[in-house]
Amino acid sequence: MFIGEYNHTIDIKGRISIPSKFRDELGERFIVTKGMDNCLFIYPMEEWKVLENKLKQLPLTNKDARAFVRFFFAGATECELDNQGRIRIPNNLREHASLDKDTVLIGVATRIELWSQEQWQQYNNDANLSYDEIASKMAELGI
Repeated sequence: MFIGEYNHTIDIKGRISIPSKFRDELGERFIVTKGMDNCLFIYPMEEWKVLENKLKQLPLTNKDARAFVRFFFAGATECELDNQGRIRIPNNLREHASLDKDTVLIGVATRIELWSQEQWQQYNNDANLSYDEIASKMAELGI
């Protein structure tokens, strides 16, 4: 399970170090794709296959389902760690998440999210205003 928050920087070649606590669970090959809220999602292959199977079940006749599937698959790329525990983030994904230099990697149970530090701070500032509302909605879901 991925947990925790780690600050890292992207170098001029678009490479970022993956925290050592995440590397073993990621495995040799994994998927990086566009995520919600202007971040990137990083999935171990096993989790990606679960998501992939769910997305394949969505009805092709539903416009929103088609758009969601396009969003995830078009932005996806298979990655592997280099000898120094880094990955190279393609330009299109860096642009999607506004990744420039300072970043935050967070563990979110089955995936890692990669945020620009500025976007992560903004998200947290916005979320702090609505944690009571979020907690109320989670209670409706039985959590």
